[in-house]
Amino acid sequence: MKIQQMIKQNQLGLLFQQGSFGLEKESQRVYADGSIVTSAHPSQFGNRSYHPYIQTDFAESQLELITPPNKKLEDTYRWLSAIHEVVQRSLPDDEYIFPLSMPAGLPAEQQIKVAQLDNSEDVAYREYLVKVYGKNKQMVSGLHYNFQLAPELVATLFSLQNTYQSAVDFQNDLYLKMAKNFLRYQWVLLYLLAATPTVEDNYFSEDAAPLKAGEYVRSLRSSQYGYVNDPEIKVSFDSVQQYVETLEHWVATGKLIAEKEFYSNVRLRGAKKARELLQNGIQYLEFRLFDLNPFEAYGISLADAKFIHLFALLMIWLDDTVDQDGVELGKARLAEVAFEHPLDKTAYAEEGELLLLEMLTMLEQISAPIELSVIVREKLSQFAHPAQTIGGRLFHAIEQVGGYQQLGAQLAQQYKAQAFERFYALSAFDNMELSTQALLFDLIQQGIQTEILDENDQFLCLSHGEHVEYVKNGNMTSHDSYISPLIMENKVVTKKVLQKAGFNVPQSREFTSVEQAVANYALFEHRAVVIKPKSTNYGLGITIFQQGVQNREDFAKAVEIAFREDKEIMIEDYLVGTEYRFFVLGNETLAVLLRVPANVIGDGKHTVAELVAMKNDHPLRGDGSRTPLKKIVLGEIEQLQLKEQGLTIDSIPDKDRLVQLRANSNISTGGDSIDMTDQMHDSYKQLAVAITQAMGAAVCGVDLIIPDLNKPAQPNLASWGVIEANFNPMMMMHIFPYAGKSRRLTQHVIKMLFPEIQ
Repeated sequence: MKIQQMIKQNQLGLLFQQGSFGLEKESQRVYADGSIVTSAHPSQFGNRSYHPYIQTDFAESQLELITPPNKKLEDTYRWLSAIHEVVQRSLPDDEYIFPLSMPAGLPAEQQIKVAQLDNSEDVAYREYLVKVYGKNKQMVSGLHYNFQLAPELVATLFSLQNTYQSAVDFQNDLYLKMAKNFLRYQWVLLYLLAATPTVEDNYFSEDAAPLKAGEYVRSLRSSQYGYVNDPEIKVSFDSVQQYVETLEHWVATGKLIAEKEFYSNVRLRGAKKARELLQNGIQYLEFRLFDLNPFEAYGISLADAKFIHLFALLMIWLDDTVDQDGVELGKARLAEVAFEHPLDKTAYAEEGELLLLEMLTMLEQISAPIELSVIVREKLSQFAHPAQTIGGRLFHAIEQVGGYQQLGAQLAQQYKAQAFERFYALSAFDNMELSTQALLFDLIQQGIQTEILDENDQFLCLSHGEHVEYVKNGNMTSHDSYISPLIMENKVVTKKVLQKAGFNVPQSREFTSVEQAVANYALFEHRAVVIKPKSTNYGLGITIFQQGVQNREDFAKAVEIAFREDKEIMIEDYLVGTEYRFFVLGNETLAVLLRVPANVIGDGKHTVAELVAMKNDHPLRGDGSRTPLKKIVLGEIEQLQLKEQGLTIDSIPDKDRLVQLRANSNISTGGDSIDMTDQMHDSYKQLAVAITQAMGAAVCGVDLIIPDLNKPAQPNLASWGVIEANFNPMMMMHIFPYAGKSRRLTQHVIKMLFPEIQ
């Protein structure tokens, strides 16, 4: 198979670099000292019988984190990051993820509990493994790398040759070439990426300890002391037919209980049973060689993931394809390199360097991005400098800290702390709305399959079994009628619909030009009014004159600000009372929030501008899209508000004086969020539900002005008034309030969409 020639002659370099990628990462849950927990798999991760992201491998303590397949390696890495953050924040406070492959702090064997899965056959299989290999070996963790060539590439290459008549046979031999050459040269990846130089003494049985005190190797995991089959078991990779027959032979003789017990560093994937590969073809390869990189929070760096991809491509780029003897040579060489000291040059450095030089040539000929050549050159230099490999660095780190388990414990605590630095966000999906990020967190945690259809538009596809739902912006779903958001987007229509339904709404007038509104100034002079765009959200363009409109110039300025956001504005009566946001889902008010308008409190020393800067230093404040609270700005509206109070940004307010910077209470304009759900009289919660139903909505944010939240609602404006209904209410301010109890609304959205999940 002269793949290299076909790619060069037909300019397929770009297509050659495409593919699909998935990662599976095993890790032990440990206590702060690095010792393995004996607790059950955390119940907050839902049912393992269907969970697509968070499973257990052998033991209850051994997490398996699984990314969905992605066409971009960067996206696969982002999913690994997101799943990691969900797990880190969901674990009990005293539990951590151990960042090294070899187990440390092993409990007594009888305390290691095999994964208690719903399927009794899965449990029985694990119990069988205990008898054959013992529990300690089963506790070894690692990272599996799934790779599929772009199907368009395979189809194109097939069409360009005339040796094969069958597309399936061609595809099988293409993947077999990659698999066989990978097994021949896998020692190169081991040399560069190995990270299991030692292990605690109690890992070994008394008569099988190969390491003396203080002795180090490159990779115990890839040695005979790792999780490997009996040397007697040899499966042929010469053809798919021989692979199937030899694998079935070992199962038939009882040497393997099932095909999945064959622990090759390459698995042929695409069928439940190996024999099905003959008809359906190999769909992708699973590379199982990799130790966890303890210097990376997710067990692998993106650069190393890219390098592994390039290595896999090189395996079919090479002109030669090794035979089964070459595969066996590769396995022998792997065992040899695994037992070299991490600071020693490998005995096969020359072969490794030549292979990576060939990789650089390949990158040049397929016009790969320069950054990939930089990654390869860095790896190439590590043949001359073993101390720069992961294993070399790990050797020094263990020596410096004073022990394998101590280093693992230290890094485990560090990575958990990092996961909580921005506890309200998923850092890998930080460009999405916080409410969508919170929903995504819960979907990953509960195990609902999620596809991001359009990241910029916050569009998700959720599925559980055959049940599919679409969600936009975290809470816009098929449960809402089409007309609901259109009604609520238009404040004039919203008011008229609510008036017709008999709800208390303040009187208002609409204007279509600045001149028309200013000409009616006399109607509003000395009256407390709200000036706002007809169609807006997030409090944009709103000015409130609580003390009444006092001069035409300020009135005109406020009108002008409102018209910047829309071609029609409203001027309505200002209702006396406190504004509350009610979050309604279905027939229930789930949360009530007091949104305190942007403000500062004087200390008698600092100016308003300085007080604002100090308040903006709060860790929850930022741009308001990537943070739960927004920084306060000192714009035109804020300066109008200060003027009403006889202040400027340079004024120094007296100690304890409350300085209002906004009259509208939106969080998106710098306000504070305070949960009031438990304090609010139930009659107002019922009102909010009725308003939501009048809007034809399943999810709605209802804004009510209430003078006294303790008194029951009365049918007049003196008791309460509705000023707004929102079709896309921000959930994040309820989930992470400035003060008060958190309300995890995203879980209720999931429950509404998937009531069948317990």
